Amino acid sequence: MPKCSDPDPILRALANSTRRAVFERLCRGPASVSDLAEPFDMALPSFMQHLGVLEDAGLVRSYKRGRVRTLEARGMPIRVLSTWLDEQTCAWERRLDRLDEYPEETFGGEA
Repeated sequence: MPKCSDPDPILRALANSTRRAVFERLCRGPASVSDLAEPFDMALPSFMQHLGVLEDAGLVRSYKRGRVRTLEARGMPIRVLSTWLDEQTCAWERRLDRLDEYPEETFGGEA
């Protein structure tokens, strides 16, 4: 299986509960910055920093129509993260399979 792109920016972006909540909301459909910021008790500049982290990670994209900035979720970074997690799962399953075989190889099946 080929190695996926770097998952670090995606993991960093989703490590924060505010950003996860925003991303989950955007998975249901596009929303304006003001609609996204409404449920959070923080200053708009602080909230905009969160949006910037999500955008830098490629999880969301924004566009402006008139005076309204709207954001929408993007799926590709989640596929990158999913591929990385699949790779990690396969690697750990192989390790655990080898661990299961260790007693048999070492003790001749008497473990």
